[in-house]
Amino acid sequence: MRSKALVVLLYSLFIVIAFSGPVFAGNDISLPSGFTQSEFDDLSRELGLAISYVPLAPAAPLGLLGFDIGIEVTAANIDNNKSFWTNAIGKTPPSYLAFPKIHAQAGLPLGFDVGLVYAKAPGTNIGLIGGELKWAILKGTIASPAVALRGDYTKLTGVSDIDMGVYGADLSISKGFGFITPFAGYGVVRISSQDNRSNIAKLDSFNSNESKGFVGIKFSAFIVSFVAEADFSKVPSYSGRLNISF
Repeated sequence: MRSKALVVLLYSLFIVIAFSGPVFAGNDISLPSGFTQSEFDDLSRELGLAISYVPLAPAAPLGLLGFDIGIEVTAANIDNNKSFWTNAIGKTPPSYLAFPKIHAQAGLPLGFDVGLVYAKAPGTNIGLIGGELKWAILKGTIASPAVALRGDYTKLTGVSDIDMGVYGADLSISKGFGFITPFAGYGVVRISSQDNRSNIAKLDSFNSNESKGFVGIKFSAFIVSFVAEADFSKVPSYSGRLNISF
């Protein structure tokens, strides 16, 4: 049963990459010599929110030795017609920046979970790697919800002209009803971005705190689950995750 589920996950990821590649091909980020400070700041804000950590999980802990692994896709709605995108890419990119991801989470003692995520936007040089530590303050019962604190970090990869790290912290709540578990949360994202170009007068670094909320729902059936989530910030994003649990 588990092997069949894993095959489905891998096949789904292949389909996502195969169909996304031609759409996003040729949309590499490369900062031109005339890129302005305001353009760098605006690009850093939107790109930082686009790659920020997406939990795609309820507040309730996985439990000791619990383990989830899955594939997911996040589509971030960028302001693609603005000069900071068109000048950085050399043309107008699609309005949604899509990230197929591999995402794993593991349960630890005392209500803690850890998670890792890796993504590469097909046809671009934009990628990310990230991690999280979540602590369920309240684990939840049949009658009461689970409440959790999460800290996370995401690192931009593949874009040589920009050195970017995105830190996040949020408070979330969830309540299971049979095989359905809705969840929601709110937090702050800290974006830190530096101009990494050489042999040129570098722009000032960009640092900003941005608010971010999210709502989602998890459907579970035996060892397979599907999670959908919408994140709300200056760059809204929409994600789906197909998961297996051990």
